Amino acid sequence: MDSYPAIEDHGLIGDLQTAALVTCDGTVDWFCAPRFDSPSIFAALLDKEKGGYFQIAPHDVRYVTKQLYLPGTPILITRFISADGVAEVMDFMPVTGERVTDAHRLVRIVTMVRGSMRFRVECRPRFNYARDEHQLERHHDGYVFRSRSATLTFNPVDPVRRLISEQGDIHLEGGDLVAYGTLNEGDTGGVVLETGGSEPRIFPPEEIQGMFEWTQDYWRRWLERSRYTGRWREMVERSAITLKLMTYAPTGAMIAAPTAALPELVGGTRNWDYRYTWVRDTSFSVHALLGLGFTEEVSRYMNWLDERIREAGDHQDPLKIMYRVDGSSDLHEEVLDHLEGYRGSRPVRIGNGAADQLQLDIHGEALYAMHLADEQGIRVSHQVWKSTVRLVDWLCRNWDQPDAGIWESRHHPRNYTFGRVMSWVALDRAIRLATRTGRPGDMACWTEQRNRIYDQVMARGYHRGRGTFVQAYDESVLDAALLAMPAVGFVTPSDPLWQSTLLAIERELVSDSLVHRYDPVHSPDGLPGHEGTFNMCTFWYVEALARSGRLDDARLTFEKMFTFSNHLGLYAEEIAATGEQIGNYPQAFSHLSLINSALTLNDLLDTEADARRRR
Repeated sequence: MDSYPAIEDHGLIGDLQTAALVTCDGTVDWFCAPRFDSPSIFAALLDKEKGGYFQIAPHDVRYVTKQLYLPGTPILITRFISADGVAEVMDFMPVTGERVTDAHRLVRIVTMVRGSMRFRVECRPRFNYARDEHQLERHHDGYVFRSRSATLTFNPVDPVRRLISEQGDIHLEGGDLVAYGTLNEGDTGGVVLETGGSEPRIFPPEEIQGMFEWTQDYWRRWLERSRYTGRWREMVERSAITLKLMTYAPTGAMIAAPTAALPELVGGTRNWDYRYTWVRDTSFSVHALLGLGFTEEVSRYMNWLDERIREAGDHQDPLKIMYRVDGSSDLHEEVLDHLEGYRGSRPVRIGNGAADQLQLDIHGEALYAMHLADEQGIRVSHQVWKSTVRLVDWLCRNWDQPDAGIWESRHHPRNYTFGRVMSWVALDRAIRLATRTGRPGDMACWTEQRNRIYDQVMARGYHRGRGTFVQAYDESVLDAALLAMPAVGFVTPSDPLWQSTLLAIERELVSDSLVHRYDPVHSPDGLPGHEGTFNMCTFWYVEALARSGRLDDARLTFEKMFTFSNHLGLYAEEIAATGEQIGNYPQAFSHLSLINSALTLNDLLDTEADARRRR
């Protein structure tokens, strides 16, 4: 690779157990297997020289590229357009299902639409984050890249000579494979990469066609279950597919993003591993998924969350903020010093040291999700309810203490207002659940502590001098997380206390409709440098505007956000001052908050339209 592509110049493909990123020039520069959080096989995204990649692209041809998804699917099409011809590379991963497997396929098919082109195929894996050496074995029907930790099988698609042509055009370069082939109009060639130690073989075209049709039908049938018929259907459906792609089918857990160590500021140090399941993120996705009608996905996630609640409640411990997709909690953080990082953004971190932080708000998100699911008939078992009671009892005893907060500050713990608000949500939803279902719980204690939290937030979380709610007690800094307060029911959108807060956030944290989390200069988080605006916070801002009756402002802000998505409708975590996407990509929180904003705004616009018609 000659240079680093923009973060947004990637498409995402996946099989519901792992995923890969494909650049606009046909390069797979990020792929981990057999799971999202497994060591990488291709990681040129984090080091263009050492990371490894797999590229299929025209050779010695001046061309432009265009990229799109096959409608209703995550099947990615990269188009190469030149004066001499037009070619397409189609990339997809057949869905593996709910059984854990080491066998994953990455299918890459090249079709010459018109004219002719000579192609270069480069497969340069670097196993275990480029820490393991490997050998390349030539077999009769293909090649095997073998390291001590994993294998990768390179399987040609018949007829072989179309893409990987004469013997003299195949070069083995120190464990890497480089091949050349010329395609003429109507020709098709391809490669299937396969993990899991299988023997190489030549794939017949009819088998490739069968995998393609099955994958296409799977995703279109899945999307047909959506009941969303409102405005912005295309963006909502693409976000839904993206969230599904980031879901680990064997457990139903959703990762925050399929990437690690992409910077929040290019050249900066805020480079985290997001290939894990945050209780907060996935719990907020319950509202989005239920709003679209995907109850099966919610049920699967709730089963996963129920197990985490049982583990915490049975040990009288708080919930951990994040877990691996299988529910384990060993997320030891380490730095890969041998990788330079995306565009020189060091350090490159894997694992996540924030996993052991105390963040009180996640109990609110968990109970919020449980309450929403229960309303749709997705109810917890007796054993899970007993564990939930123990967890809520723990929160009653422990909510009034400093914590690390929603933004995972690595500075000293503080009394975060949002953490208290979400602790109120946890107790409030526990009370509602117990009341609705007739299940036992210490209602008197829960009610007393819920009311104490409310009174405390109003007394200490609201800064009388500023006339706003603030990030933490006894401080004057604003926090965009407070934008969620009306959505969870802590304040009414018309309350003057909230309205003054919304106006202050607009003055201090909103820049051309985009929203910063907070000001790190005035709110030290233990890390150097600045960051971009947070997409999730901007979508929360849209909801807050809409709930406050400012529907025109909300709609304009929402549709402005579409201009910051990439060409495929995908969002990273943040937007830089330059307008480019930064941070891990694509980001589940960005896409689920887009869906929630669309649901809320669409309903309120419909209500307003109905009112106008009645007048």
